[in-house]
Order: sequence, then C-alpha cells, then structure tokens
Amino acid sequence: MPAGDILTPELLDRLRSRAPEYDRRNAFFTEDLEELRSAGYLALFSTPDQGGAGLSIPEVVACQRLLASAAPATALAINMHLVWCGVAHLLALHGDDSLSFVLEEAARGEIFAFGISEPGNSAVLFDSNTEAVPRPDGGYSYTGRKIFTSLSPAWTRLGIFGKDATDPDSPRLVFGFADRGTGGITSLDDWDTLGMRASQSCTTLLEGAVVPADRIVRHTPVGPHADLFVFGIFSLFETLLSAVYTGIGDRALTLATEAAASRTSGGVPGTQDPHTRWRIADAAIRMDGAALALESVARDLEARADHGGFWFARLSALKLRTTDTVRGVVESAVKVAGGRSYFRGQELERLYRDVLAGMFHPSSEDSAHNTMANALLGPPADPQ
Repeated sequence: MPAGDILTPELLDRLRSRAPEYDRRNAFFTEDLEELRSAGYLALFSTPDQGGAGLSIPEVVACQRLLASAAPATALAINMHLVWCGVAHLLALHGDDSLSFVLEEAARGEIFAFGISEPGNSAVLFDSNTEAVPRPDGGYSYTGRKIFTSLSPAWTRLGIFGKDATDPDSPRLVFGFADRGTGGITSLDDWDTLGMRASQSCTTLLEGAVVPADRIVRHTPVGPHADLFVFGIFSLFETLLSAVYTGIGDRALTLATEAAASRTSGGVPGTQDPHTRWRIADAAIRMDGAALALESVARDLEARADHGGFWFARLSALKLRTTDTVRGVVESAVKVAGGRSYFRGQELERLYRDVLAGMFHPSSEDSAHNTMANALLGPPADPQ
C-alpha cells in the first residue's frame, strides 16, 4: 500500500500547518494524534484480520518518511508506538506470535510508548539501572527512571524493562507492558527542549510499578546476546528512526529548491547561481545515498536476511550515517535559503533545531564505531 493512500495530501497539509504552533507552545500534538488514529495510522503493522493495514517494514518506513516531511516531532513520537508494533510484526515473520496482543490492541486504538532509555545506561538494551523485583504471582515490581518517553501525555501502554538481580550470579533483564493508571508511574512535566518539542518525551519515574505476569513478555541475559526480541527492538528503533530523519532531509531539500527558485542575486535567479546549484545537487546526492541505505535495511529485515553478527553494526551505522547526513543537508538548505531562515517561525529554522535531536538517540557516534570495530576486529583485548 503506498504511503500516500494513508497520508493523503490533505492530511499532510493539516499536519504541516499545525507543527509551527505545537513547537511555539511546546505543546503535545493532540489533534495530529487523533487524525492519525482515525486514519488507521496506529495500526499500520496490524494485519487486516487484526483490524489494521497489514503493511511491511519497507512500507511503514515510507509512511514515516512522508509523515516526518510534514511534522517531524509528530513522526518521532509516533515512531515509538510503531517500534513496538514493528517488533511484534518482526517476531511474527519468524513464527513467534508472543506479541500479537500489541498489534491487536494497536488496531483498537491503544498507544504504546517506549520506556527503555535510562540516564547513565550506555549498555541500553543489554543492562538496566531499573530494579525489577519478582512477585509471587509471576509479575514484577519496577523502580527506576526512564528518559525520553515520547507520547507521555497520551500513551495507554508503556513498554519497560529492568534488572532482576535476585540471583546475583545470573541476573536477568525483564521486559513487560504497564497500563496507564498503574500505581507508581509518574510522568514529569520536564520537556522544554531545543527541538522535537511536540513529542513531549518526558521523564518517567517508576516507583514500585507492578506489571502483572500476563504482561511480562521476555527474560533475557545481561550483556550482549542474540535474542530475537531484543534484536527486534534495536532493529526497528534504528530503522524507523532513520526514516524520520530521512523525511526531514526530504523536506529540507524541497525547501532549498523552493528558496532557490524565489531568490535572486544581482539580477541572477538563484536557480542559475553556480554555488546554489552545487549546494542543492550535493544535498540531493547525499539524500539519495541515505534513502538507498534505509530502503535496503528495511527490505532485509522484512525478508529475514541473515547478516549474522554484522546486523547490529549495520543498524548502528545506518542510524549514525542518516542523522549525520540529514543534519548536513538541513544546514545546506539553510545556506541556500539565506538569512530569512534564521528567523523564528521559518520552517527551516524549526527543522534545523529538530534535526539536532538525532545526535542523542542510540546508537551514539562512539557506540556505533565501537560496534563496527567489534564486528570487524573482534572485541578489544582485556587489559588484565
């Protein structure tokens, strides 16, 4: 299904028209969310039998790229819901239906948020600073601090994880989903940032929040491993995140070409200025490479391609290359548009602030290089 069948030009125009005001007021994208829910956007990965569109990973990537070209912060926040749905889809491709309830509930309008990131946890999915205490009934009680929880004002399901250190010789990471209204979950009103403001990715405090046994979905070891569930989280996060930033680059390139067509210098149209032409062509070449890499990874995930131990390196590299590339493309667009793009309220000014958020998502520059080095050279020698 083409992305344009769901994100119609009329819908995209409405989303784009609201983005500046959300940004100015540091407000959540309430109206966008309701329109996207009504359009079936929350159920892109859900099968028709489950009440959804039944799209593949490449098709959802195309949707997110298009959505981000209109409303980047909206797309980034929706991304976190789609990551969980994408994990369920990927598991199903491999014959594991353990997260089918995610796709079913998404089709009924439930909103899944991503309560994974923690301050000071560079291991991300392979360790946790959150305490997961087992309960007699098989559930767990979680205590910890989660950051960058997009969709904070609206989520109805929160995917979280923590470390069960009951056996200190064999600690386990425990993943589960908490319902909104669960005792011990507090969203702080602390999202006042440079960019991506409408995402309202607030800090979440877990203070003895209980997830019942039937919502505990995975136990994994601490440290690097090849569990498909964790691979699914990482792969869908990096790929859909790259789609969002690619969409920002698409829009910046469009705005650059429009600016060139409307500007003159010394009576010469911007479209004929050799420096402007070079900048736009260079930006387009970089975007072409970013888009091709994104589409290749999305196809490989859907086709269950076997890249073995190189998968994590490839995914980290995709995210790093994409965010770095698009940041440069937006800067090139600002140069083409000139000083007017420096003023508040200009779309390129907002895109310039939004695109900087790409530096803060996993994998970081250091982490991506470490992962690639390990894949090619093996782990570094123990100094002992």
